[in-house]
Parts: sequence; C-alpha cells; structure tokens
Amino acid sequence: MEATFDTAELVGHHYRVDDYYEVGREKIREYARAVQDFHPAHWSEDAANELGYTGLVAPTTFYSIVAMLANRRLFETVISGYDVFVQTDQVFEMYQPVVTGDRLTSDVELSAVRRIAGKELLTVTNTFTAQTGEIVQVMHTTVVGITDEDVDAGLGEAIQRVMMHGIEIPSRTTTAETESTSAPELGPYSAVTRNRVARTAIDFEKAAVGDELPPRTARLTRGDLVNYAGVAGDANPIHWHDDIAARAGLPDVIAHGMLTMALGAGFVTDWLGDPGALTRYAVRLSNYTVIEAETAGTVEFTGRIKSLDPETKTAVVVITAKSGGRKIFGLATAEVRLS
Repeated sequence: MEATFDTAELVGHHYRVDDYYEVGREKIREYARAVQDFHPAHWSEDAANELGYTGLVAPTTFYSIVAMLANRRLFETVISGYDVFVQTDQVFEMYQPVVTGDRLTSDVELSAVRRIAGKELLTVTNTFTAQTGEIVQVMHTTVVGITDEDVDAGLGEAIQRVMMHGIEIPSRTTTAETESTSAPELGPYSAVTRNRVARTAIDFEKAAVGDELPPRTARLTRGDLVNYAGVAGDANPIHWHDDIAARAGLPDVIAHGMLTMALGAGFVTDWLGDPGALTRYAVRLSNYTVIEAETAGTVEFTGRIKSLDPETKTAVVVITAKSGGRKIFGLATAEVRLS
C-alpha cells in the first residue's frame, strides 16, 4: 500500500518550531558520552576556553537532537502512509559551533522526494538559527519510508504495541495539513567557523594528500543503542526491538545511522584537535551496523586526506567505516580547516 496521497506534492512544506531549544551543559556531556566522543572541549570549560570557546562545545552531530524534536510534527501529522523510516543520507553544513547556553530556533522543510526502485526517499532540511539571528547549521536528512506491505504484515500494529507513551504513529488515513508553502526570510549565515583561527593539532604546511588518520575501532552494545535512543530522542524500535527489526526486513537490531555518523565525526575531530574546525560532514549509508544481543558490534574507522586547498588552508578527508566486514559508509567526507 502506498501513501494515501502523493508525497511529492508536499515538497516545500515548511514550518518554524514555535519554541527555541536551549543547549545545556550536562546535555552536551550526556550526548558526548552516548556517541563516545571524549574530546576535552566537550567535557571541560577550561579545555574549551583554551580553544577560544565560551563554553562546552557540542559534538558535530549534536544538532540531530534538536532536529529530532523539530521534525516530529512533520512525521507525525504531515507525512502519512509509512510505519517506519530508515536513514540513508546525511549532510551537515556547519557555520558556527554550538556551545553551552545557545538558543536555537528550528525551521523544517520537506525539501525533496525521490522515488527509486519503488521506494520513496524523503529529504528534510533543518535550518538552525541562533539568538543572534544568524544561521549556525543546516542539516539535510534523507530517509526511506517503509510500510508493512513492503515487509512483514503487521509492522504498524507491532510498533504501536512497543512504542513509549507520548509518541504518535502517523495514521495511513491522515490528511496532510498545509502549514506553509514557502519559508520565511532567514538571517545571514554565521561566519564564525570560517573566520575564527582554527587551533588544530594538524599543521596545514605539514599535511599532505594521502596522509592517513590514526584508525579507530568503536564498540557498540544493545545498551549503547538504548542509551543513545534516550539521549537523542530517537524512538525508532528497529534499534532496540528484535521483533520490529525482523518485521522491518532487517537481519537484526541495527545501530542508529546517526550514531555511526557521530562516531565517524568524533574520529575526525579527535584527529583535528579542534571540534569547531569541521565545516561540512556528509555521509551516505550503504549498510547496517548489526548489533546482536549477546555480543558487541564493532565499527572500524579509517581516513585519509583527499585534497588540500592552500588558499583557505582546508582539507577534504575521506572516511571509511566497516562493521562485520561490510562497508557501512558508501561515501563519507569531512571538510576541515587546519592551523
């Protein structure tokens, strides 16, 4: 069964979340722990101050928490016809690091719908504005919608039985409500990330194309997935419930795509030494990180410098992530500034 209306007709649907999100000191630490990012700037004000920040710096993918809250209205009341969504692509454009005390306003737009091999891929663009009125980050998230006709019948009913209270599952007969067909005028992009002096551990003059990043292996258990789900607000049961994962056509419970991306971002910023020196991070997921009940899963990260720009002292890093012998990232790049 397909969606009860043409989802493509909703492209351009936009709304602004009424309330702002205030970034808390302990929330940054909580999130950093959940994504295994132990860079001192996420934990110590002194360490953050040494890098020129006014408070704890949030990890690169922290904005996904704000997006999860902001996008709930879109997926619960606007886009109907799907029982579960699986992430496929993600792009982060960073214009200013988020620090303790920032107040973020979220604009949400369904920016694209594509149909590939009978599946609809939906791209949601989140634009985050700080209290200064400047845009500080833009996120583009692409997901594929799955119904119980696509996989095991009864998926929707099974999800209803296990979901926490307070989370609404979209109805297949819901009529899309039109909130706005055009986004309001937004403020300018912040120039902080591009203009501040990067304080990285990597000297641009000593960097060379082909240089490899120190490899890193991350371990994930079911407990890690449950913890991340609670911290990030991602209630999707394919990440913690065996039956739902099987009904969704998955080999087992899988790690959140955003969690593996967060681990990859931390892999890069740990090498950089300055979390705010990462300006763009893009990942296409090509496979799942399967987490069995009895054993921990692992994700192995490697990376190398693909290109260098002497005018801007920037580099493009290509990241590889593997789990169980499978490539998890189809294509992943990070654009960074160097000292």
